Amino acid sequence: MPPSTLRLRPAGDRDVADIAALVDAAYEHYIERIGRTPMPMTLDYGDEIRDKQVTVAEDADGLSGVLVLDETDEGFLVYNVAVHPRRKGTGVGRALLEFAESEARRAGFESLYLFTHEKMTENQALYARIGYVEYERRPIEDFHIVFMRKRLA
Repeated sequence: MPPSTLRLRPAGDRDVADIAALVDAAYEHYIERIGRTPMPMTLDYGDEIRDKQVTVAEDADGLSGVLVLDETDEGFLVYNVAVHPRRKGTGVGRALLEFAESEARRAGFESLYLFTHEKMTENQALYARIGYVEYERRPIEDFHIVFMRKRLA
């Protein structure tokens, strides 16, 4: 299904269970690689919807992606972007990240940033291909996190 059939909309309380299931499906293959459950799988998405800007992508088959945005002391944050494995490689992630860029611009930011686990190398490569540049690595608890920023034109 092409990205043009996607509908982006704000998440609501009715989406909590579907978002959690989508995130679990998107991240479960990382558990063995990083040696623990990835942070996005541990979040309460009811709280995320109340505290952050959460957008879902849906198509004829239901939710295909989720985007969690926040404003922090460091700037405009892509806190989480997840795509259901059945939709991987179809443009859902790109559509969500383009939406994040438009939201950052709308909010008056000149850049946005995100972070990922250092062992999630395919994510780092994808972000680099679309203009994100690594600017820092930090340990957070027992995770080793790569921070990347994209300047907006």
